[in-house]
Amino acid sequence: MFEKRKIAFFLPDMAGGGAERVQLAIMRHLVAAGHQVDLILAFGGGVLLPLVPPEVRIIELRAGRLGSSLVGLVRYLKAKKPWSLHAIMWPCTVLAVAAKMVARSNAKLLLSDHTFLSDHYASPRTRRILRLSMKALYPRAEHRVAVSKGAAADVAKLAGLSDSEVEVIYNPVDLPEVVAENAAARQQWQGASPRIISVGAFKAEKNHDLLIRAFARVVQRFPDARLVILGEGALRAHLEALRDDLGLGDKVRLPGFQLDPWPYLAGADLFVLSSDYEGMSLVLVEALHAGLKVVSTDCEAGPAELLQGGNYGRLSPVGDGAALARAMIEELETASDPGRQRVRASEITGRRNLERYEQLLAG
Repeated sequence: MFEKRKIAFFLPDMAGGGAERVQLAIMRHLVAAGHQVDLILAFGGGVLLPLVPPEVRIIELRAGRLGSSLVGLVRYLKAKKPWSLHAIMWPCTVLAVAAKMVARSNAKLLLSDHTFLSDHYASPRTRRILRLSMKALYPRAEHRVAVSKGAAADVAKLAGLSDSEVEVIYNPVDLPEVVAENAAARQQWQGASPRIISVGAFKAEKNHDLLIRAFARVVQRFPDARLVILGEGALRAHLEALRDDLGLGDKVRLPGFQLDPWPYLAGADLFVLSSDYEGMSLVLVEALHAGLKVVSTDCEAGPAELLQGGNYGRLSPVGDGAALARAMIEELETASDPGRQRVRASEITGRRNLERYEQLLAG
């Protein structure tokens, strides 16, 4: 048990990404433990905002740019004096350190990163700012967390820290006891077999382009197969055009972002992750909990760790559509043990991870 503390979270907004969903799980745990929780959003809004526990006080800074939120964050630290501040995702992390210094706050800082930062930013200028800011400010925080061993090693290298100064905590996530289909999910599948699913924002690093091209090869082996990709983003029109150009038509469905993906996972046979890089893929854990067969690109930094080098799903080279198609076909033709997949999901996430966050934020 810990003393009851005032704990603040700082994010850009509550968009529908994995990092934001992880914070929901942590906030729910802290509220249940009796802590006072403030959620500070640089911009405000986001599709996950309705899921924030009602006990959490939401502070929307409404900044025009992320950097402009520094003034509001300084004011918050001076006025509300939280025990700790959890800043999620660079550059929110370095803004939090700067705000603490300007405010002369005693708040303990926990910085967490949820992706493989070295691959995340394409611009040389942004990469230079990333390295310089992390080296200058990350050592000033009390705690630094990354969501996989690979991501932690990357953070340590960028920030000029030793590996021991960046802790690995796999993403905690609320795993429902029962995973069941609903009418909306059944409508997407409509008797197709096998049923293949992926979940992720329509952005370049998720490489759904690769997945759709690989699926076109899978259909040659399984003519009644269907691929459902849950997500939304700027590349929707491109993916729809690619689907139509490949003659896949109704075999590839893009029903949009789903606040509750579990009914769709419940009806699927195979989950596929086609990313060029990840931090620690939350949807891989969810797919394991749903008992699905899994195929993933062997990207930096999380999939190989989560799947134990291929013990819980097949790993395919990044960017190789033919190899990804072969892995999908082979996995579909191999018997699986859903119970074994669920055990793995419970091993790598859950209450002990939440308790470690509480220890860092309230201890």
